[in-house]
Amino acid sequence: MINRPKVSVLMSVYNSENYLVQTIESVLNQTFQDFEFIIIDDGSQDSSFDTLKSFAAKDNRINVTSRENRGIPRTRNEMLNKAQGEFIAVMDSDDIALPDRLALQVAFLQQNPEVVCVSGAFEIIDDRGRFLTRLELPEHDDEIQRLALAGHCSIWHPCAMFRREAALKVGGYEESMPSSHDLDLWLKLGEVGKLANLKTPLLKYRLHMNSISERLGLAQRDEGREACERAWKRRGIEGKFEAEEPWRPLDTRQSRFQFMLQYGWWAFNSGQRQTAIIYGTRAILALPFRVEGWKLLACAAVKPMPPQATRLSKTLP
Repeated sequence: MINRPKVSVLMSVYNSENYLVQTIESVLNQTFQDFEFIIIDDGSQDSSFDTLKSFAAKDNRINVTSRENRGIPRTRNEMLNKAQGEFIAVMDSDDIALPDRLALQVAFLQQNPEVVCVSGAFEIIDDRGRFLTRLELPEHDDEIQRLALAGHCSIWHPCAMFRREAALKVGGYEESMPSSHDLDLWLKLGEVGKLANLKTPLLKYRLHMNSISERLGLAQRDEGREACERAWKRRGIEGKFEAEEPWRPLDTRQSRFQFMLQYGWWAFNSGQRQTAIIYGTRAILALPFRVEGWKLLACAAVKPMPPQATRLSKTLP
């Protein structure tokens, strides 16, 4: 009889040498230990594969493969087909799993057999590991599905856990959607079971400051709309796509200004004065003559901080 792990943790890696050690250690140090850790190095050109080999030599739960770059959705399907676990835990190669993440999600799925996928709240950190805010997502299936059908990320892919058989049943990730294959999967899974989110934070999600081109931003939006349109057709319903705004800064001064301002107020409301000053300064550098950036900087420099970190609830695009 084959002794299969309860959970398969899947991680695609591409040029992640700066964060990889912390990410891998956060998985290996989980309070829940019955897992395999499947990692594919998707054509990295840095030292990522050397780091992966070093960890794999010390822990036989780690299964590492390296090959040419094939892109994220194809790599995730490859790992999904290799997985042996009943549950699939997604992990990005620059995030940090909080210690009880796997234990909480496994317990929830075991107690709620009608649920095929569970994500949860998460903390946002920047590329230097500075805390910005905590985001919570809707807990219950009806609201999660309503938002997903409008194009919103009501399940957060980097901290999702789903049933392997359900994912295989719906065809896994859509490889023609490199930017919205996660939304497409949630919509398909929502047709064979329920979706859920935990209120407990599961992950530290690393938000990188690099901007994306306007072309890529438009491609992300168009793929999201296509995923929704396919779901509307499968379900025989009429829908309205709402997620028109990009979720990362575009390569324009106005977009960088708006996002730096948002990150700065997140940090201020979370009691992170120095981080708020950094992002206030970046907003000013983007658009020096806009008063909003100066207001953020002044508040961060002299205004008393909130008595306790403000918990912000927001559905991301």
